[in-house]
Amino acid sequence: MIDLAEAHSLFQVPPGDAGLTVGLFGGSFNPPHDGHFHVALTALRRLGLHRIWWLVTPGNPLKDHSELEALEARVAAVRRLADHPRFTVTAFEATEGLSYSADTIAFLKRRRPGVRFVWVMGADNLAGFHRWQFWRQIVETLPIAIVDRPGASLSPLSAPMAEVYRHARVAEEEAGDFACRPAPAWTFLHAPLNPLSSTLLRQHGPMRQDA
Repeated sequence: MIDLAEAHSLFQVPPGDAGLTVGLFGGSFNPPHDGHFHVALTALRRLGLHRIWWLVTPGNPLKDHSELEALEARVAAVRRLADHPRFTVTAFEATEGLSYSADTIAFLKRRRPGVRFVWVMGADNLAGFHRWQFWRQIVETLPIAIVDRPGASLSPLSAPMAEVYRHARVAEEEAGDFACRPAPAWTFLHAPLNPLSSTLLRQHGPMRQDA
């Protein structure tokens, strides 16, 4: 049961002291699944981060919202899934009126200037990353960690972002201090693959509301 104070905090920017290293893992999470947990945990461990902030977005501007569950339901589902002492779930983008990742990153850099941020995403998002609004600004602002996903292992070799910023790729065995690297910098983390996807889960029925 979430009390009112805790519910309010879910829609605020998480606290962050100077020197904290944080992976920003954004998505609609419609619904969240073990594949998302796998991406977040891989980034946390392999990059030596202090925390992962799960940014539950109002909705991806590039996707159809007709099957999008209510934000409150998705936040609750992510909280059940992201049960880890170093994971923080937040939906502050809705409170602050932020729709695009570039705007969210710029906002956080202003609001939490002492925190070192890394953008975390599954490799299945890399092929279309160049269609994100101000995608070059994102790459030039903070390091980006891409975690392997089924069917996406070859994308670092062919995605437009990877081609443009080929010179900025960091070998995964050298990414232990990744949050301290100046942008542009990106790395591809290989890991055991989890085949789950939100699309597959939606095809098998609505989001569960129980634990």
